[in-house]
Amino acid sequence: MDSLTALRSELADTSTLTLADELPRMDLAEQALRFRLLPKDRALAVFEEFDTVHQQELLDGLKTETVHDLLDSMEADDRAKLFDEMPAMVATRLQGQLSPAERRRTAQLLGYDPESAGRIMTPDYVSLRASMTAAAAIERIRHLRARPRHLDVLPVTDGHRKLIGTVVLPDLVAADPESLVAELMADELHQITTDADQEQAARLIQEANLNALPVVDHDDRLVGLITFDDAMEILEAEDTEDATRAGAAEPLERPYLAAGVFMLARKRALWLLMLGFAGILTVSVLNHYEASLSQVTVLAVFISLLTGVGGNSGSQASAMIIRAMAVGEVRFSDTFKIIWREGRVGLMLGVLLSVVGGPIVGLVYGWQIGLIIALTLLVICTWSTLVGSFLPLMAKKVGIDPAVVSAPMISTLCDATGLVIYFSIAAAVLGSAL
Repeated sequence: MDSLTALRSELADTSTLTLADELPRMDLAEQALRFRLLPKDRALAVFEEFDTVHQQELLDGLKTETVHDLLDSMEADDRAKLFDEMPAMVATRLQGQLSPAERRRTAQLLGYDPESAGRIMTPDYVSLRASMTAAAAIERIRHLRARPRHLDVLPVTDGHRKLIGTVVLPDLVAADPESLVAELMADELHQITTDADQEQAARLIQEANLNALPVVDHDDRLVGLITFDDAMEILEAEDTEDATRAGAAEPLERPYLAAGVFMLARKRALWLLMLGFAGILTVSVLNHYEASLSQVTVLAVFISLLTGVGGNSGSQASAMIIRAMAVGEVRFSDTFKIIWREGRVGLMLGVLLSVVGGPIVGLVYGWQIGLIIALTLLVICTWSTLVGSFLPLMAKKVGIDPAVVSAPMISTLCDATGLVIYFSIAAAVLGSAL
């Protein structure tokens, strides 16, 4: 008994975020013991901070009654996200244990497309009428039987549930009690439809500095809110996906330590195979110019240098364009501006490398070789920068994730084309020597 009292005291002194980070690192029995010792509200707060994978693991270690209470107390959007990650049979069984009201709300969210705004919205909100006074609005909030957690943004609707504006709670509280809600509404109304993309909704929340974004159906009737914290989770997931693909791997969709060795290998294997096949291009080019290399063997010395410069130039350009596309700074209609801009950037970098590298190589290997290297650096830098900036735009246009044509893929492509450029320039400069 003393040990349990000490453990309760320890848990009480530990922050929610620390518990959410430390509990998943323990074995299942240890997790379940500590979780049961937490007060109900604290346990729910910790549980909602878990990743869905760790939520599933903990549910397996809890008693049925505890699981029922926990799931029924969760917000509908968080519950839908958890069920979405579970095996269908398990999710159906747990959904059947919910109260009728919570089951209905969860089913509503699960009915939307997994990548849509409707899937991540919360159906818990407090709506007001424009004709209400500030005092009446506050009284309505105060006497709610079940008060939503998110009251920062209060949608304003007409008699047919159509969204006409929003009011933020601080303005409502600070206003004259007799002021009308219509007078307190925000100057601009931001909203999004249920079938809009989640990332689009999250970016709108970020760019417009919103605490919550109203979600409407195609008749402009209010159906829910997307909150700031959910938007940040979406942006984190999207950035993680782009960063993973930029490193030539598929997203894990779960915490690293929760992924098995087989999953880690599987997520990387396809990319390695693709890049391996793409690397055959480089081998084919070298094979084609084998006779030239046998005549002027010094050319082989600079192959890795030149392919490295080409791959890095293309990767730099693609990384910048992919990021700019992700945050909405550029779109396909800007292609000409981007090509013109990046072409000049590539040319400037090529001139810089040529001026530095050409004379050094010329002093050691002769001025003809120095000229070849200088010209190749100039052309490769310009070409690779153009390729790296154009391919992500083209991928987006045809419906492919721009991160798929990421740094490793562009680097491999630039390697092969860079060798063609190199040997073509060498043939032109050396003439009969090749």
